[in-house]
Amino acid sequence: MKYALVFHTTHQTMLAEEALSLNGFFFDTLPLPKDIKAGCTLALSVKEEDVAGIVGLFRNENIVIEGLYAVTEHGWRKEAAEGTAAVPFYLDCNATTPVAPEVVNAMLPFLEDEFGNASSIHSYGRMARSAIDQAREHVAALLGADPSEIVFTGCGSEANNLAVKGMAFARLGARGHVITSAVEHASVLNVCRYLETIGFDVTYLPVDSAGMVDPCAVEKAIRHDTFLISVQWANNEVGTVQPVAAIGEIARDRKILFHSDAVQAAGKAAVDALAVPVDMMTISAHKFNGPKGVGALYVKHPHRLVPLIHGGKHERGMRAGTENVPGIVGIGAAAMLAMERIGEYPERISGLRDLLWREVSAGVSGVALNGHPEERLPNTLNLSFPGIDGESLLINLDLEGIKASTGAACSSGSIAASHVLEAMRVPAERIKGSIRFSLGFGLTEEDVRLVAKTVVEVVRRMKK
Repeated sequence: MKYALVFHTTHQTMLAEEALSLNGFFFDTLPLPKDIKAGCTLALSVKEEDVAGIVGLFRNENIVIEGLYAVTEHGWRKEAAEGTAAVPFYLDCNATTPVAPEVVNAMLPFLEDEFGNASSIHSYGRMARSAIDQAREHVAALLGADPSEIVFTGCGSEANNLAVKGMAFARLGARGHVITSAVEHASVLNVCRYLETIGFDVTYLPVDSAGMVDPCAVEKAIRHDTFLISVQWANNEVGTVQPVAAIGEIARDRKILFHSDAVQAAGKAAVDALAVPVDMMTISAHKFNGPKGVGALYVKHPHRLVPLIHGGKHERGMRAGTENVPGIVGIGAAAMLAMERIGEYPERISGLRDLLWREVSAGVSGVALNGHPEERLPNTLNLSFPGIDGESLLINLDLEGIKASTGAACSSGSIAASHVLEAMRVPAERIKGSIRFSLGFGLTEEDVRLVAKTVVEVVRRMKK
């Protein structure tokens, strides 16, 4: 079967033709049927097996496809099934979340009239400083920390870099040993790989088939010169929640610092530095309905880190640079909202997640769950569909209005298989057919049933 790509303008069509030619894709031009309305009169005909690669190429080239049509002997059919989702449903909340209206309202004054620099001593500066102090209190409350232990950063990746590099750089003369896991976010794994190039030793712990680290393996990996253990609170791809309390106890008993990347957990599960012996913890606002471009690192007293950015004495001297006041206000407001919701979020969202799993598994033979069946984020469902290409399924679901993911958003555009699923020893064919659904607070039971019905219809159609 051939597919027709329709574009909004003639210019976009020309850009698409050039990109396809340069990248070796076969295509032809077709006149648009009269019943299809678009900003141009021609479409590009491509092979079915090339669709996923072409859509990925266009995404990287910022070429916007207005519609994808199957060209059949009976006419052109937009990739939609009767009775399936007619409006967008966003199930990619582990990639990012919409900014909550309450957060937008809190930020707006600091994007308009209250624009002062928090380092200024006049009233505008004092107003900005007061807003930052209040946000720090809210974030500290979310994490069970003291406000003075919160360091604001530009994102979760920066906070992870500051935690791991900052602690390592404090002992450059001695070097030493770091323990982490094979399923960490790239902002931890790639930092550890960098540290290896400058003389540090790193142990990458394996995980079991559910993606979980064994605390006994952590203890066995400890050496006389181990100074840091970094294990995520919960995995971004499969949602498996790590035994951070047990790992933290081991670290504390052995007098080793423990850092946990809690970017995916904050706002979805209880993340409490008082209940879990953790010395550093990373969060990111846009994962719990805050703005992009702001994160935070909890650094337990009396620990100090070597800063990555040198300059002024902002953030207790650990992160120089004029504070992003609107963003910091945003993460504070999002933290408040997360605390209000945390009582009902896990039960409500996990119920919807499990409903989606039941409905899809009942309609698709052989679909497999990736991740721990119980110790998992309440919103995360990673599934493998046998005989289906995950990228192609993602594109077809997108055309139906369902926004999901094939893995980590930070790895978008990469053709490499998921390092998380590989570490879990998931077979290659299952990895190829994997999709991650990560639910958000606004979904209803009716929404989830409609999403499940659409997924089943799309998978059955693709198998034909």
